[in-house]
Amino acid sequence: FFVAAVVFFRVESRNPDGFVDLRLFNNKTYTGATLSNFLLNGAAGTLLVALSLVQQAAGLSSLQSGLLTIGYLVAILSTIRVGEKLLQKMGARKPMLIGCAITATGILLTTFTFLLAGQYMIVAFVGFTLFGVGLGFYATPSTDAALSNVPNEKAGAASGIYKMASSLGAAFGVAISAALFTSLSGLNRSFAPLSDLFLGRTDNVGIRFAAAIALLFNVMMVIVAIIAIAMTVPRDDPRAHV
Repeated sequence: FFVAAVVFFRVESRNPDGFVDLRLFNNKTYTGATLSNFLLNGAAGTLLVALSLVQQAAGLSSLQSGLLTIGYLVAILSTIRVGEKLLQKMGARKPMLIGCAITATGILLTTFTFLLAGQYMIVAFVGFTLFGVGLGFYATPSTDAALSNVPNEKAGAASGIYKMASSLGAAFGVAISAALFTSLSGLNRSFAPLSDLFLGRTDNVGIRFAAAIALLFNVMMVIVAIIAIAMTVPRDDPRAHV
């Protein structure tokens, strides 16, 4: 992967008509918005890990576990418009940061795998809902920050790269989260750190610990996204209050 990546960037950076116009990343705001988009979509691994956990550790069916994410869907659909309004009033930076902070909080709630099954499902439902709210707040301001800071003639290429970042982020996030969850789930109670903190059944402590670590990885990605936004998206947005 690393060899292929190096070859790809060397070839693309020397080709004026390359597959990916890497010169777009000379724009700091576009780079930050695209990077945060990559990282925030990488948090999609939260869904895979949390739903796998409740199926394996609590015995829920795929339908029952899927119902935990209803709030996620409803929240995204109902808050995208709110994100647009916040963009008009505040500019892109604040809604992006607020959205990421809410998303991180929601994912953090899903890491509370030490709770009893019934308690965890309630907390996870709230967490998924906050996850959706955060993404709804973030989506429109992030797209606007990325595409409004590139020349019009490069808007098509810029939007393609921005969308590609979403897909790649989700792919990497799911893969890494699943790898962490799978590799650590074989730990038994005696080897799982802080195992005495887990409530209820003790035969599934390894799976619950593995899920917590994998979910914390997703929290970390969102925190890195917040740092990227804070460092690259300007505070003073001339489009604010328009």
